[in-house]
Amino acid sequence: MGNHFERLADQSALDNWIARSYTEPVVVFKHSDACGISSRAYSEIARINWPVGIVTVQTERGISDEIESRFNLMHESPQVLVLHNGEVVWSNSHGGIRAEALIAALERIGNRE
Repeated sequence: MGNHFERLADQSALDNWIARSYTEPVVVFKHSDACGISSRAYSEIARINWPVGIVTVQTERGISDEIESRFNLMHESPQVLVLHNGEVVWSNSHGGIRAEALIAALERIGNRE
């Protein structure tokens, strides 16, 4: 993992990441180690200069399920979410995960603050 990826391996880490969204937008990336599309999405996410909370669905399935439940989402992997003030304000999945689109979303959200 790149140095801007922070593993969200337990409930406490997820709660802290969500709490951080009240001071700045945060990125959550749900990733599958067994999927080529997810590998490509990982490469896209690695291009951004922003901290990314990563959930590997094979090893952090409970956290992945908690994200789905808490934000009323369907399971998708890969999936990227931008959280702000504790809510999902932007998301994309699979082939739609592009560094440029994520950067644009973060810039739009940052300009609203």
